[in-house]
Amino acid sequence: MVKALFLLVFLFFTSFSWAQEKTRELFIAGSNHNDMVKVLSVCKLKLFVSKFPDEAIKKAKLNSSVLLFADGYPERRLALSQSSFKAIRDKKLKVYIEFPNEIPGVAIGSALNYIKLERGIVHTNKIQGLDSLDLLGLTDHHYITVKTPNSYLLLGKVAGYDKADFGISDVETYPLLFRHQNFIIGTTKLSDAVSSRFGPAVSWVMVWSFILQELGVVLPKGSLENNWIKDLSPSYHADAALPKNAFAKSILRGTDWFYNSRLLIHPSWQDTFLKRTSKDGVKVVYPPIAKTASIGDGKLGIMEGHSSFINADGSQPVRWWLRADCQAEVAYALSSSAKMFSEEKYSHTATNLLDHLFKTSNLRAGERNDPSSPSFGLIGWATTDPDAYYGDDNARTILAVIGAAVNLQSPNWDKYIVEGILGNFRTAGKNGFRGPWFRDAAMQKTNWKALGQREIVNVHPHYEAWLWACYLWLYDKTGHEPLLRKAKEAIAITMGKYPDWKWTNGIQQEYTRMILPLAWLVRVENTDKHREWLSFVCGKLLEDLTKHGAVTEKLGKAGFGRYERIASNAEYGSKEAPLISINGDPVTDLLYTLNFAFFSLNEAAAATGEAKYTDATARIADFMVRAQVNSTSHKDLDGAWFRAFDYKRWDYWASNADSGWGPWGTLTGWTQSWIVNGLILKTQNENLWDNSKRSYQTNDFKILAQEKIKTMLN
Repeated sequence: MVKALFLLVFLFFTSFSWAQEKTRELFIAGSNHNDMVKVLSVCKLKLFVSKFPDEAIKKAKLNSSVLLFADGYPERRLALSQSSFKAIRDKKLKVYIEFPNEIPGVAIGSALNYIKLERGIVHTNKIQGLDSLDLLGLTDHHYITVKTPNSYLLLGKVAGYDKADFGISDVETYPLLFRHQNFIIGTTKLSDAVSSRFGPAVSWVMVWSFILQELGVVLPKGSLENNWIKDLSPSYHADAALPKNAFAKSILRGTDWFYNSRLLIHPSWQDTFLKRTSKDGVKVVYPPIAKTASIGDGKLGIMEGHSSFINADGSQPVRWWLRADCQAEVAYALSSSAKMFSEEKYSHTATNLLDHLFKTSNLRAGERNDPSSPSFGLIGWATTDPDAYYGDDNARTILAVIGAAVNLQSPNWDKYIVEGILGNFRTAGKNGFRGPWFRDAAMQKTNWKALGQREIVNVHPHYEAWLWACYLWLYDKTGHEPLLRKAKEAIAITMGKYPDWKWTNGIQQEYTRMILPLAWLVRVENTDKHREWLSFVCGKLLEDLTKHGAVTEKLGKAGFGRYERIASNAEYGSKEAPLISINGDPVTDLLYTLNFAFFSLNEAAAATGEAKYTDATARIADFMVRAQVNSTSHKDLDGAWFRAFDYKRWDYWASNADSGWGPWGTLTGWTQSWIVNGLILKTQNENLWDNSKRSYQTNDFKILAQEKIKTMLN
């Protein structure tokens, strides 16, 4: 009994001897290009770096700390000789090893697994700053499979924002980081956490601090965090003083991103695009075109953006898909920048994009260009799906074309603007609602008058509201009273139904999408009631505006969401989804919410002259400049805005549950274009309503519009 007790005490103190023996010396096997070698080399430690693992073990002194990095990953697992294993035991070395081929006493599988939707799961309370079930992001990595009773970190497909909300009991998990005798073992290459863009960065700093602490390494306070220089980061910290040219520089970088992203299709690789694009926008994610490939000039269009998937080298694949809205929205942004910077290249590309949209692609061809067709004037969703008509996509396309035409001072697309507005207007029901979308085949079985007599009510601003703004815009130019009547009726019903609004990925985007039609309703009928409606909706949104200019995402009323909160681990990654798991998660959405709020609040400020809208717009503008992607390593991402931004961590982080458009996705249209335009309008003290009013008061346009009203609505 006494011997057994002595043995237990001996083992207890032996197991804690690692952390008790402190050192600032480290023996490392790894390339000088390895992320952790670069980070640790500036952390005031004494490093002995070897090229080969066995060499590092040989050089290591008694009781030393050793890091063995898998620089042969993924082609070669890290291998040690038997003499090195003996030396580790004899010299009592404390060793971190990753992606190993063999560890005595550990059963390592021969096959490699591959991270798809799996996330890192903290499985200990020993890591300072992290709790058990906290989540970590890992990218495109292979990992070895092992059997071990305890792990510091696990891999598994779990739902949650930054914590596994539903636990892990129903999930198959795999060890990611664990301890065995003298070793701390990583089952994949964790030492490339910087260049592979593991996230959140602050959490991985904590993980590596823990690993080094367990090895007995003493780090100067804050040294690891301060030297964790990311390959990709926000352009400015939350509280940094902005340089005088910050806004102009941001606009220019955001505009040049359309070219640097290599998304503009060029004739030399159009065949590749046609092979990779696919119906409904599924199975369209492929690597970007080669860096040496030529970039298009807009004549063949621009692709959708980057997928929310991060490769092992930190790069991202592309969504090889051509949408109508993106063509117009990019043209608007480019033309705005052309006007601001007097840059001919921008205006040339913008013109080509609009001509591609309306004249050379199939997006306004066929039934959409046949005056006898019920779908005449409508704009197809994508070149693979020209027969699908989303009202919201049509609205954003039309508004963007208006803005671009004003900037380019050209009437070349005026008829498409009017036909687009009237085509949507006449197929909306009696109360001004259309429903989310139509397919052409169903429309051809009826006629536009029958569609216009439907008793449909669809209180879902994301899909409906910007069409009402289009109707109000054309009413202002023509005085055609039914345009006003339908818009007012739909808006009144929607306001009367609050809070029972349908929502898409969150309720904030529904508030956001109501602002523009309400602002423009004030423009045409400046009544107390209309101002109250605008103030109410803006107030609901702005109650979640942070001091740094982000709007916190929120889930809407239960049972009213199209894509509600992910309800289980199994559901994670299976459909479109919110960026958050619960209300209070500190993220803002630049795909569905803040991008459109930026533009719309500027219109509200111009319509009312009220300081609260002006101040909110200014705060959002400041945030956009700071949150813009800055990267010298990834030129195709530098100057972009990602969908998600965690404003507490000041990092690109959120739940990646969305099956297609997750936190790290870019979008040439929805996100990039409206932000660039928002920044330009704010800095130039302009707005779309006034800009377009000056351009669309000509007799030629009035004659065109009246003729279209006569032929399309009778």
